[in-house]
Amino acid sequence: MRIRVLGAHGGSTPRHRQTSFLLDEVVCLDAGAVTEALSLDEQARIRAVLVTHSHLDHVAALPFLVENLFGRTRDPVEVAAPAEVIESLRRHLFNDDVWPDFSRLPDRRLPTVSFRVLEWNTPERVGGLSVTAVPVSHVVPTCGYLVSNGSGTVVFSGDTGPTEAIWEAARRVPDLRAVFAECSFPDGMSEIAEISRHLTPATLKAELQKMPAAVPVFLYHMKPPTLEALASEVAALNERRLRILADGDDLLF
Repeated sequence: MRIRVLGAHGGSTPRHRQTSFLLDEVVCLDAGAVTEALSLDEQARIRAVLVTHSHLDHVAALPFLVENLFGRTRDPVEVAAPAEVIESLRRHLFNDDVWPDFSRLPDRRLPTVSFRVLEWNTPERVGGLSVTAVPVSHVVPTCGYLVSNGSGTVVFSGDTGPTEAIWEAARRVPDLRAVFAECSFPDGMSEIAEISRHLTPATLKAELQKMPAAVPVFLYHMKPPTLEALASEVAALNERRLRILADGDDLLF
């Protein structure tokens, strides 16, 4: 599986793009900055977008991706997520107020986007991949994903504080190649991290004990204003399997 890190961060500056991953060139996982990172031709190859939750740093570019695909593809791009996430996107984003409802454009028979509800904890085929949505602990309904292409599986934590189900699921995967885990704030901001249900290096250290031990762990969703402090604290954990991702990283599993 090829994973391109289109955006590794939980915020936006000219040097930091928001959370977006491209899997095997055709499936996006979150869409915080997909249109900033990909050419129009690369965007036109996307067949599905997996969404972890409805917060803007994970969906900010989704409306522009759908608009860019208008008239450029024969079939609608599929936006897939658990029901609570789909409902939020339809009610608050593609609502003909904030943005046009492209599930009816150019018409209902040939829409630009289709919305697909994923059942919790159930493997389903999306864009040629097997994906399983697992609930995690955040302030809005949020899932992590187990994603497999048949020869290996990776886990994305989604935005979460300390949690259990996603790591329980990961420990049952026999062909796990990597874990992608959020780590948003440095330890000095532990109070806001706890309130907003995000991880710091200290709480990440505890989560590492729940994860399978023999796989690399790639960190994302760092907040740009405190990235330097967070990186220093991650280094101090002295965990060789940890790596902080950067925009543009290109990984092969």
